[in-house]
Amino acid sequence: MLGTPARRRAWHWGAPVAVTLIAAILRLWQLGRPRALVFDETFYVKDAWTLLHLGYEGTWPAGADPLFNAGKVNGYSSAGSYVAHPPLGKWLISFGLRAFGAENPVGWRISTAIAGILAVFILVLIARALTKSTLLATIAGFLFAIDGHAIVMSRTALLDNFVMLFTLLGFWAILLDRAQSASRLDRWIARRVDAGRTIDWGPSLFARPWLVVAGILFGAATATKWSGLYFLAAFALYTLFVDAFARRRAGVQFWASGTVFKQAPATFLLMVPVFFATYLSAWSGWFVTKGGYYRDWADLPGNAWKGTFSWVPHSIQSFVYYQQSVYNFNVGEHTPHSYQANPFTWLFLFRPTAFYYAGIAQGVDGCTTVGGCAQYVTSIANPILWWAAAAALFYLVYRLLRYREWQVGLILMGIVAGYLPWLLYSGRTIFQFYAIVFEPYMILGLVVVMGLILGERTDPAWRRQGGIRLVAAFLVLVVLVSGFFYPVWTGAQIPVWFAQLHYWFPGWR
Repeated sequence: MLGTPARRRAWHWGAPVAVTLIAAILRLWQLGRPRALVFDETFYVKDAWTLLHLGYEGTWPAGADPLFNAGKVNGYSSAGSYVAHPPLGKWLISFGLRAFGAENPVGWRISTAIAGILAVFILVLIARALTKSTLLATIAGFLFAIDGHAIVMSRTALLDNFVMLFTLLGFWAILLDRAQSASRLDRWIARRVDAGRTIDWGPSLFARPWLVVAGILFGAATATKWSGLYFLAAFALYTLFVDAFARRRAGVQFWASGTVFKQAPATFLLMVPVFFATYLSAWSGWFVTKGGYYRDWADLPGNAWKGTFSWVPHSIQSFVYYQQSVYNFNVGEHTPHSYQANPFTWLFLFRPTAFYYAGIAQGVDGCTTVGGCAQYVTSIANPILWWAAAAALFYLVYRLLRYREWQVGLILMGIVAGYLPWLLYSGRTIFQFYAIVFEPYMILGLVVVMGLILGERTDPAWRRQGGIRLVAAFLVLVVLVSGFFYPVWTGAQIPVWFAQLHYWFPGWR
């Protein structure tokens, strides 16, 4: 089928584009449904609208949601509102509001939908770089395109989809840096050898633009939600471990101390300043206006710093105080919620989040079903896909310990950055849908295992045919399950009895 260069080029780019188009259709179809603020859209959409008009998050009166849903969107006041998350994601939502208007639910959600569509295409490119296979990369993009968790998070104006996109792009930058830095280290050592010079600690490699890009992207993720900070920490350490092992392989005598004392400072300077610059720039609206929450805190009697740091501008003092307050709020958030989910259960899909439910009586709004109808939105992933990906992760941990494959290590680092930190906050009120941030790495892990099942061209025919049949059967099953769940991922009007068929376990209600 790929016997000519033209066909190979068509497959090389046509397959990624095709799965991205599938993702676009599933995310954009009836995007304005339901016509109501869903779950935490009540915060982020209204915050985005006030950001657009005030430069900071304004305050809304109690009971504003029904009016906002009805198109009466200007009921806010100029008093600053206390917000628990940085503003970048809300600024991105505001672009959709500007384009379509706050009266149109499509305007609420179009920015997150675009982020979800782009993430599918980016995942294909990353998967191809890791596996060297367009087939496996296309499968990765296809699975991400049709998974319900990814679909719902792309059809709802929450912040987590932006965190997922920024961190996925940062992951790609780390992958590109890995190859580039290795070749530059080799060239540096070759020059030293040719010159007859000793190689003790090795170089400080500053010509690493992809590390700068990664710092910016992880800064953008953190400027959306603070959980992006863990990606900076995890992948900065990852690059140092990669650098250390590269130096050892290259014959650098003091490879460990050379990494610590020569490369670590360079990596810090490449990533951390741009990270903080990106984070602070997201707060520009708060700085250049006067109405933001705590904006004038340091101006109030008795609040300004004294002594050594009294020279710091009051705006910076107020900002630091605000950040401390937000941190205390986030780590201390223990308000019970019926859909909170312990992160230790996320891989097993015990308690997905129901975003929306509206019962419709027979004879109302076109419902003709005896027993009534429902509009239901649940963020549950495709369970077959999710459980298979979770099982693949456990296998990849074993494979990393056994074979030391760098691709497996890089994928698992995405899980470390996106998932493991939440285990430290298992007593806090948190939700299953936060897992969208590390879902791309679950899918990458799954397609790596699929590649092992499919085998190599040199394998016996029976082995290849068996692997192809198994993978094909799995993909067909995943497609069928996605088709079954799609109505409850998109808020379609369905009979109540059909909605209840999706409650496979008590925690799914």
